[in-house]
Amino acid sequence: MPAPDTRHRLLATAARLFHEQGYEATGVSTILRESGVNSGSLYHVFENKEALLRGVLVHYLSELDAQVTGPAAARTEDPLERVFALMGDYRQGLELTGCTMGCPIGNLALELSDSHPQVRELIHANFENWLDVVSGWLVDAGPRLPADVDRRGLARFVLATLEGGIMQARASGSFTPFDESIAHLRRYFELLQELAVQTPAVRTPAVRTPTVRTPTARTPTARTRGN
Repeated sequence: MPAPDTRHRLLATAARLFHEQGYEATGVSTILRESGVNSGSLYHVFENKEALLRGVLVHYLSELDAQVTGPAAARTEDPLERVFALMGDYRQGLELTGCTMGCPIGNLALELSDSHPQVRELIHANFENWLDVVSGWLVDAGPRLPADVDRRGLARFVLATLEGGIMQARASGSFTPFDESIAHLRRYFELLQELAVQTPAVRTPAVRTPTVRTPTARTPTARTRGN
């Protein structure tokens, strides 16, 4: 019978090695050596290497708050600044690794989504879990953002900016692509906040003034209702 911490040791070791080396480049023998677990104990807990990968992805889901979003949220009560505190944490990761390794989930998405469709759902779930938290912060911002801004869509834009900035930083070996991406993201947030405080008369196109609207034309749409 494996020791009680065997599963944890296998997950922690596999997560680290998959991040450092990639999934395909990491052999089971390396996982066993680095974790100090024998093969019998491994296969008692996980059927095979892919089952271990699924376990790692589930582990990432459960640890998002403790390891990723929670620390950023704890540093500021401002929901919009939490977004940029989180970006700062990812930049710190780039600093610690010299613009190598990147995002663990992003790496697995690039490596495995096509060749291992059976784990794609869990990779996708990790991104959606991240989006749940960030879109929640954007909802918490309330009227500081325009009412018709899709908060989850904006969170997905944040994620795309983050992952793209990380990828370009790794490719160039420089923080510049990441920093420029986040700087433009911040400016976009500032523009959205400026738009939110403008009066309706300024924000409403002339063709949509009350004098030309009919009752049918004023029926709420998905855009005018907001979220």
